[in-house]
Amino acid sequence: MSKDFAQIAADVESGLTLLNGAVPDAMAGFLALGQASHGEGALTAKIKELIALGIAIAVHCDGCISYHAKAVHEAGATREEVAEMIAVAVHMGGGPSVVYGGEALKAFDTFAKSGSKAL
Repeated sequence: MSKDFAQIAADVESGLTLLNGAVPDAMAGFLALGQASHGEGALTAKIKELIALGIAIAVHCDGCISYHAKAVHEAGATREEVAEMIAVAVHMGGGPSVVYGGEALKAFDTFAKSGSKAL
C-alpha cells in the first residue's frame, strides 16, 4: 500500500482553500477553533499535534494522517515520539490502528526526509 503523503497533504490544503471560498464564515470558525486549540498552553503545540495524529490513526483518515504527520514533524517531534504515540493509538484502536499507524509513520518519514517547513 504505497501512498504519496506529500500529495495527500497538499490535497487536504487545497480542499481547505476550496471550502474557504465556498463557505467562508464556517471555515473562519473552523480555522479559529484550530488556532485556539493547537496553540501553546498547558500542552505544547507538539504534544497537541501528536494527539491529533493519534486521533487521525484511530478514525482511519488518510488526509488527516498526512496533514498531521507533516504538522507534527514541523512541530519538532522525533521519530521516537511519533512511534510511541502510534503504540498508544494501536492499543486504543486495535488491529485497524496497526494499519493506519504504519501509514502515519511512513507519512512522518516522508516529511522528515523532505525537510518540510511550516504549513
